[in-house]
Amino acid sequence: MIGHKRRAAAEGTSTLFGTALLLVLVGTGTQAAQGGTARGKILLQAMCARCHAVGRTGPSPHPDAPAFRSFGDDKLYDNDLAQRLQDGLFTVHPDMPTFHFSREDAEAAVDYLRSIQVHDKINTAH
Repeated sequence: MIGHKRRAAAEGTSTLFGTALLLVLVGTGTQAAQGGTARGKILLQAMCARCHAVGRTGPSPHPDAPAFRSFGDDKLYDNDLAQRLQDGLFTVHPDMPTFHFSREDAEAAVDYLRSIQVHDKINTAH
């Protein structure tokens, strides 16, 4: 009977430890993702806010610069966007400078851009 209680206690401790470890790992991943998004916001504010609206609201200061929140899924889920940011994003717009991002900065910028997208709600009421 004592052996059975020890075994049950050991299994309970093992399960509790496993659950605690899982919560720590999930929390760390969430914090890292939030940290990348925050870093992306800081980068884009420093590099792009002179012309583009980089937040969830407000107009772009430059009339020809689109608000970042309006980029849409097609542009942001293009697998090459982060790579293009690393290689240097070139445009035909004469006022747009060319920026080169590190891999980490490009990923953080794309993560932030994805987080601020505004999606039009489809009215399904008839």
